[in-house]
Amino acid sequence: MTLPTRDDLIDLVYHEAQLIDEGRFDEWLELWGADSYYWMPLDYQQDNPKNMTSLMYEDAFLRKLRVERLKGLRTFSQKPKSRCSHVLNRPSIEAFDPKAGQFITRTAVHYVETRLDDQFLLAATVHHHFEMVEDELKIKLKRVDLLNCDAAFGNIQLFI
Repeated sequence: MTLPTRDDLIDLVYHEAQLIDEGRFDEWLELWGADSYYWMPLDYQQDNPKNMTSLMYEDAFLRKLRVERLKGLRTFSQKPKSRCSHVLNRPSIEAFDPKAGQFITRTAVHYVETRLDDQFLLAATVHHHFEMVEDELKIKLKRVDLLNCDAAFGNIQLFI
């Protein structure tokens, strides 16, 4: 079994953001493990996605459904398509334990999303939890903590 390096974790964080920015969502879906979640808490320092309301808590089915909606010909809210740009600080390694299979990164992110004349900026701290699946790093959990999580939001169409 080939074990990941710290640079492998960092490279995967950058690669994931690039796939989203370029609208390559099918490739983005392939980065995820089978039992994985995309989580955006509603409350500051929220510790539980299941017993508290979240802005998003998406499993593989919901992520795929959202990607299909973004690609849909009859998705009029996406004509023209939304676009985004991630500006990432260099990810730091919060956990690197190959024996336990625990790999966690933390990244400060500025995210810009635009469609037509509307553009908005969000600041977030993103934690990626990775797992090894058949000698390949996969995302097990992506937690996106918005700096202003308790503000009123419009529609976040894409993935931070």
